[in-house]
Amino acid sequence: MAKDRTPAEEPLEGGSSSADFSGNFSDEFAEDPSYDAPKEGESYEDADVETSMSDADLSFLDAAGEDLAAERLADLQRVAAEYANYRKRTEANRELDRERAVGDTVKVLIPVLDDIDRAAKHGDLVEGSPLFAIAGKLRSVIERLGLTPYGAAGDVFDPNLHEAVLQQPTADVTVDTVLDVVETGYLLGNTQVRVAKVVVAVPAS
Repeated sequence: MAKDRTPAEEPLEGGSSSADFSGNFSDEFAEDPSYDAPKEGESYEDADVETSMSDADLSFLDAAGEDLAAERLADLQRVAAEYANYRKRTEANRELDRERAVGDTVKVLIPVLDDIDRAAKHGDLVEGSPLFAIAGKLRSVIERLGLTPYGAAGDVFDPNLHEAVLQQPTADVTVDTVLDVVETGYLLGNTQVRVAKVVVAVPAS
């Protein structure tokens, strides 16, 4: 009776056993000088494999990566600068729109403020009177809106801020000086809402 063979002992095509095939497989790679067989305790994946890339190729890839990173950084910086400029323009335009809207509102209040100034000059704006309390509230409102009155006797005359309705030669002045204020001027931020109308004392010739 023929003895049963185990799978490892079964002959392969050509009469070689699996044991012979393993030995031939290892011998074939051993003849390749670029093949580095794994050491004891290493797998084939851990064995060193000679790379086909040269130092020049690696240098080229490094340089290309640095150029790409620099280009992306420049793009990011340009976008950031454009966004910052956009925000500045938007905020500036918003402030101008606010000043225009407030300016249209306070222009309606200016005649009332003129009446209060006239009442004060005539002595009608005395503390404790109803008009005095109303005047205080109105002036508080325009201050919160950013409206600033200007123009007072003794100020140096400035044609950009004052309108001379009358000139009066005066011996004791050496430069054009505001002698009296006919209408108070008003500024809203850097915007002139109304020029101050004044009487100007000019040096006597």
